[in-house]
Amino acid sequence: MSFPDPGRRAPVGLDAYLAPGPSSFTDFVTAHAPHLLPSAVPAGPAGGALEVPHGTTIVALVFSGGVVIAGDRRATQGNVIAQRDIEKVFVTDSHSAVGIAGSAGIALEMVRLFTVELEHYEKIEGTTLSLDGKANKLAAMVRANLGAAMQGFVVVPLFAGYDTEAPDPSKAGRIVTYDATGGRYDELLGYHAVGSGSVFAKSALKKRHRVDADLATTVRTAVEALYDAADDDSATGGPDLTRKLYPIVVSITGPEGAMRRPETEIAEVVAQVVAGRTENPGG
Repeated sequence: MSFPDPGRRAPVGLDAYLAPGPSSFTDFVTAHAPHLLPSAVPAGPAGGALEVPHGTTIVALVFSGGVVIAGDRRATQGNVIAQRDIEKVFVTDSHSAVGIAGSAGIALEMVRLFTVELEHYEKIEGTTLSLDGKANKLAAMVRANLGAAMQGFVVVPLFAGYDTEAPDPSKAGRIVTYDATGGRYDELLGYHAVGSGSVFAKSALKKRHRVDADLATTVRTAVEALYDAADDDSATGGPDLTRKLYPIVVSITGPEGAMRRPETEIAEVVAQVVAGRTENPGG
């Protein structure tokens, strides 16, 4: 005689997919499979906090043609390097990208769900969500994670996008930041950083960044800022020339949309930065 497994959940029936409802994929999952949401995080032993990998550091910079977002490759777990080649910057649709800092597992699930949410909306509505709509959608997902955040599993994304409806293309690149409660804030200075090394990265950006710079200069500035963050923050990984691990850099412009910069291009920029720091360690 067999007994039902209490931990196993029944599959979602076909009727659920065919029933009329909102265009939000998150709402659908909430109604029919809430255990799959990023906020469904189990507590640690005896209710204590779990020791999970954390990702840092992410920078975003507006330039004359759009916006650039970049991140280092290190994930830490306490005083241990949990992963050396983690990817923290993701293209989420044709004109947006998200960088993640905080509890890596939840953050990765959140950005994957966000990407599916944007694709689902476009298929259902026949048009892409506006840039403000994308930023608000991500804010709602961060807010839904508040319960886990109060247990220590904080996720702080950094959103970058190109507003195709902006009247002035030179000002179409935008950066949106969030707090752990889901509050969203438009970054008007033209640059921002999140993660444990953000204070050092922002100090570098404050001196180096120019909103009227071209793409190549902006990519170099992003790599320089991450180098400075790694120089002072042990949780931020610097470029690893031995293993050929370089920062992930995504540019978002009107003509090209969201595009991950080729590794060969970033390797060349890193080589220039490292050569410069060899002669002048202070930058």
